[in-house]
Amino acid sequence: MNPLAWAMMISSLSTSTILTLSSYHWLVAWIGLELNTLSMLPIIAKLHHPRATEAATKYFIVQATGAALIMFASTMNAWATGQWEIINMLPIPTAIATLAILLKLGIAPMHFWYPEVLQGSTLNTALVLTTWQKLAPLSLLYLMMLNTSTEVLLITGALSTMIAGVAGLNETQTRKIMAFSSIGHMGWLMLTIPFNLNLTTLTIMMYIMLTSSMFYMLKTVNAPTLKDLSQTNLHSPMLMTMMMIILMSLGGLPPLTGFMPKLLILKTLTDNNLLALAGLVALTSLPSLFFYLRITYLTTLTAPPKISTSQYKWRLKTHFKPKYLPLMIYTIFLMPMTPLLLNT
Repeated sequence: MNPLAWAMMISSLSTSTILTLSSYHWLVAWIGLELNTLSMLPIIAKLHHPRATEAATKYFIVQATGAALIMFASTMNAWATGQWEIINMLPIPTAIATLAILLKLGIAPMHFWYPEVLQGSTLNTALVLTTWQKLAPLSLLYLMMLNTSTEVLLITGALSTMIAGVAGLNETQTRKIMAFSSIGHMGWLMLTIPFNLNLTTLTIMMYIMLTSSMFYMLKTVNAPTLKDLSQTNLHSPMLMTMMMIILMSLGGLPPLTGFMPKLLILKTLTDNNLLALAGLVALTSLPSLFFYLRITYLTTLTAPPKISTSQYKWRLKTHFKPKYLPLMIYTIFLMPMTPLLLNT
């Protein structure tokens, strides 16, 4: 892609998200979401590959449907109340807008498009789809929190954690596994929105940090499938060690950073007398932990036989970039700072 066009797409993508984040008017928020979709489509389709074209088409259809539902809900609300503010919504428009936002986020049971779109994208594009593209719809959920049905958010959150854990067990493509990981983490996120927005913000920060580190490692190793992860040690022994630890953090094992949001979410649910739901989501995190453990096993404990020692790429040229090291350290050692992060 032409550098000028690429810079235009990236700046438009950033501006559209910031526009939605800073808006309180439905029309401005809708314009931001539409610009966001139109900016993302060329980025997904820039490979000129049938899979990339298919992914861009699916992404356009889903995002256009979500935007149309949001416009329908906001128009219905403006017709009844005479104003376009996001925070003042009637029950029926709120339900329609909530379902549209959940569709845009890829939350179960409206998640079927999400793994397919990530599979047709590059690792860099998949990173943007799993991190930056979550911010604008989540900001609308933040503003609608007082009017949104708590039961809808809790049910979709529990469904997402269950479906993501079970569906990810049978996958061998790393991008699809990261897609189901994203769906599962978004499920945990939905459980916090009705109760504590500070915890929701902390959870999305931890999720973006962990996911960004994992995608960087997959890009460094160039591992589109699980069998390619056995080559990690040939690129960098340090990278292999960090990948193992960060995978455990993604799974939510203590005392790593990924355990922090899950512990706080379970505490919040139990404080609100939702003991059955807390037990259910804790159990549904076990299948997710299993496929993280499987990736760890393939990364650290399996390696194909090598005849020549010259195939160890780290002896010739390391591909590990030290500038990403602080981000990886944060994904491991932030657990002791939980009170400070939660209360600021």
